[in-house]
Amino acid sequence: MKKNLIKTAFLLFALAISSMSYAQKSAFDEIKETPEKSGGVYYAYPGPTSTLTAIPKGYEPFYISHYGRHGSRYLLSDNDYKRTLDNLRKADSLNALTDLGKNVLSRMEEIWKEAEFHGDELAPLGKRQHRGIAERMYQNYPQVFKDNAVVTARSTTSMRVALSMLSFCERLKELNPKLNLDWETSRKNMCYLNYHTKRYDELKRDRNGWMKKHFEFAMRPINSERFNSQIISDTSFFKKAKVMPNMFMNGIFDIAVDLQDMETNVSLFDLFTTEELYECWKNSNSWFYNSDADSPHNQGTAMESTRPLLAHFIERADLAIEGKGENVTLRFGHDGNIIPLASIMHLKDCYAHEEDLTKLDQVWRNYYVSPMGANIQLIFFRNNKKDVIVKILLNENETSIPVKTDMAPYYHWKDVKEYWETQLKD
Repeated sequence: MKKNLIKTAFLLFALAISSMSYAQKSAFDEIKETPEKSGGVYYAYPGPTSTLTAIPKGYEPFYISHYGRHGSRYLLSDNDYKRTLDNLRKADSLNALTDLGKNVLSRMEEIWKEAEFHGDELAPLGKRQHRGIAERMYQNYPQVFKDNAVVTARSTTSMRVALSMLSFCERLKELNPKLNLDWETSRKNMCYLNYHTKRYDELKRDRNGWMKKHFEFAMRPINSERFNSQIISDTSFFKKAKVMPNMFMNGIFDIAVDLQDMETNVSLFDLFTTEELYECWKNSNSWFYNSDADSPHNQGTAMESTRPLLAHFIERADLAIEGKGENVTLRFGHDGNIIPLASIMHLKDCYAHEEDLTKLDQVWRNYYVSPMGANIQLIFFRNNKKDVIVKILLNENETSIPVKTDMAPYYHWKDVKEYWETQLKD
C-alpha cells in the first residue's frame, strides 16, 4: 500500500513538473527571439541543443528505435506561392503598391524562381537534415552500427518521406558500407506508419467537430491594417481584386515562414511585427493541436490512430531484446504521425489536454514537437546482468516521461513498456 502511494505521488509530481515546463519563457518571447519558430511545423530542424548524459557504467547500447518526420519541404502546392505573387502583380498593375510593396513583389518574383514546380516536395535542406541526424546517431552509438548490423528503414508512400529515408540511409552506408541495410516504401507499412481510424477521418471532415472550435478561435480579430498598408497604397485594391485583407497577410506569412526551408536567401520576416507573427502562429498551433495531439476537441481520435505505431515500437524492442530482431529500426512519416506519437508516449511538453484554445500556447507548441525533420529515438542499453534500460530523445535532445526512474534520463524498459501498454488500452 505504501509503495503504491509513493508511486502515485511521484507520477503526480512528474505530471506537475511537465505542465510547468513552458512557464520559463512564453511563446511570444520565443518567437521574438527566434522568428523562425512562428513557422510552427515549418520551423527548420534546429538540431540538438543540449549535450547527452553519459551512459551508466556497465551498460552498452545495442538497439535503436526511431520515427522521423520528413525534412524541410516547400509549401504544399505551387499555388500557395502563385496566389500571393498574382495578387502583388495585380496590385502593381493597378498602381496600388507602395515603394516597399514593389520591393516585396521583386522578392516574390525571386522566390518563385525556386518554388515553381516544387510544391509538396522535399527541399535540399531536408536531405541535409536527415543526413546530419543519421551521422550523429552513428557517431553517438557506434556499437549499434557494427559491421553486418541489421538496419531496417520503412517510409510512407509520400515521395518527400521516401527521399528523407533514402538520405538518412545513404549517409549510414557511407559511414559503414558493411551495414546490412534494408529499406522499403510500401502501402504494406501504412497500417502503422500513417494509420488513421475511420472515426478520425470522419471527424476531420466534420466542420461541426473540432474544426468548429478551431475556426472560432482562428477567426478572432487579427489587425492586418498595419501590415497591409506598408505594401498596398490603395485599399480599394482589395475590393477590386476580391481579396480579403486577412488572407492577403496570411498568404505572405505562409511564404515567409517557409523561406527558412528553401535555398533562397530572401526573407520576408522584416514585414511583420513580433505580435503579428505570434498571432498568425497561434492559428497553425491550434490546427495541429486539434487535429493530431491530445485535444479534448478531437475526442481521442488522434490517440486511437497512433496506437498501432506505439505497439510497433514495443513489439520490435522486445524482439531486439530477445535477439530476434534488427539492430536499428528506422521509420519515416509526417507531422500527423509524430505529433500523436509524442503525445501518447507522454513525452515532456507534448501531451497537454487543454480545452481553452486561448491558453494553448502556454502548454503546447507545434514548433517544439514537430519542426521539419522532427524525430523520436529510443536508445536501448544493457549490462552483463541483462538489465535493459532506455533513453528517449525528442529531436535528439534527452526528454522525460512520467515514469519513475532511479537513473534519469534513463529508464528501465520494463517500466516504460508497462506504462506505454496502458496507453494502448481503451
